[in-house]
Amino acid sequence: MREVEVPVLIVGGSLVGLSTALLLGHHGVRSLAVERHRGTAIHPRAAQINQRTMEIFRTVGIEQIVRQKSGEQFVQDGAIMAVETLAGKELAWFISNLNEGIRDVSPTERVFISQSLLEPLLKARSLELGAELRFGVEMVSFEERAGGVTAVVRDRASGSEQTIHAGFLVAADGAHSRIRERLGIRVRGRGAFSNSVTIYFRGDVTPLLRGRNLSVIYVNNPLLRGFFRFEKPFNTGFLAINMLGDPDKPITDVSTGLTEERALELIRLALGSNDIPITIENIMPWTATAEAAEHFQRGRIFLAGDAAHVMPPNGGFGGNTGVADAHNLAWKLAMVIKGKARPDLLSTYEPERLPVAEFTVEQAYSRYVTRTAPYLGTKGIQPVEDDLNVELGYAYNSAAVIPDGDVAPRLHENPRESRGRPGTRAPHVWLDFKGERISSLDLYGSKFVLMAGPDGVDWPESARRAAERTGADLDIHRVGAAGLNDPGRSFADAHGIAASGAVIVRPDGFVGWRAADAAQASAETVARILSALTCR
Repeated sequence: MREVEVPVLIVGGSLVGLSTALLLGHHGVRSLAVERHRGTAIHPRAAQINQRTMEIFRTVGIEQIVRQKSGEQFVQDGAIMAVETLAGKELAWFISNLNEGIRDVSPTERVFISQSLLEPLLKARSLELGAELRFGVEMVSFEERAGGVTAVVRDRASGSEQTIHAGFLVAADGAHSRIRERLGIRVRGRGAFSNSVTIYFRGDVTPLLRGRNLSVIYVNNPLLRGFFRFEKPFNTGFLAINMLGDPDKPITDVSTGLTEERALELIRLALGSNDIPITIENIMPWTATAEAAEHFQRGRIFLAGDAAHVMPPNGGFGGNTGVADAHNLAWKLAMVIKGKARPDLLSTYEPERLPVAEFTVEQAYSRYVTRTAPYLGTKGIQPVEDDLNVELGYAYNSAAVIPDGDVAPRLHENPRESRGRPGTRAPHVWLDFKGERISSLDLYGSKFVLMAGPDGVDWPESARRAAERTGADLDIHRVGAAGLNDPGRSFADAHGIAASGAVIVRPDGFVGWRAADAAQASAETVARILSALTCR
């Protein structure tokens, strides 16, 4: 049996597995991803891609192609609202425009794109960056040993097996993760609350849209509760149904025994019209669940995506949370593998991502209850936070973040108010770099970056000497120097520092440390901070 060695083995080659391979490749780390299915997603499950995920895609060079494909497939800037039926009464408008009031906080925008279009883009870019992807291959067994993980994988077509020796294993193998189960890691949360179904169909619904620009349409009536999503030119789409019958005592097992004839009847009930010819293309059962794993790491094995957390689709947070897992983990794996950080850095993955995942799971559940299933009751659920706080305002608290003094850590806040607080995503500021308009976020993504305010003249030399002393990969910029200008004069204020202060931003774009002014602008201080941020 032929054996191979690879720095990172990824089990799962869907959205999160491919994102992990892509981000490791971006950091110069070779990986092997195995996926039991024979290719990328074939069903057009629509994914809402939030601004943070689009920022990550921007970093790895695929933002524009994702936006292009999204524009070809879906209307842009649509609303999220509720109706009794598509042809009937409007009940509520949750978001009138998907990007209204948020364009100031990011260089990117929210988009919709189906996974069947997105995953091939991730696959192509991953291969360009050196990843190896094997489809139709399943993991048979794994064992953590000193210095690595040994796994046996099997080609499902030929039955041939191969042993893989990896430094680390990332489990992106879905909600029913066999790896998580083998590790004995339990899940906790709300559990399952609906055997739901998604019905994919063809039919020209243009007359029923009546010119309304709609992205997600919740359907709430005495017969069913779920939501529609339509692709351009509005002759294909899906209806996801979570429950049937009396809204106060609903039937939550929608999928068992569902026939094509009954599915057609349900679509017509949700449309509120029998006049549109409908063709059923596919019926996919799924379970609405809200829970997270108790642990995201066990030694050299890490859980990511649905293997670590599952949530209802309300809010569109699920896939984005998984991509954020991959983003957080990839740079840490890369630094440890390259000897730029101690292995202890990997122990910050769980304390950073687990609280965020639990918060996001609960936010999705709160939206499920308030938008679709009020019979579950609001007692004990989290208040619904603004989507922007969930998507861009979450914060990390770990050994890889050096807080401001005795400031108590917060799990989330409005990203306009975080102002460069350590542990939060670095603010977006439009800058001019050598005659080109860029976002400050465009300077981050591969290395640690020290960003000094315009009066912080001592920081660059101190940072250079600190990088030499520690061997850290550090980019150094001072606003107003070397072609980097701040036309709006907003950089320092946006980051909560004086014009002489500085911040150190991690490779994932999160602020690791900041100095309010130049009092700490010494090589010794910067070296100490860089060592702390890499757990050295």
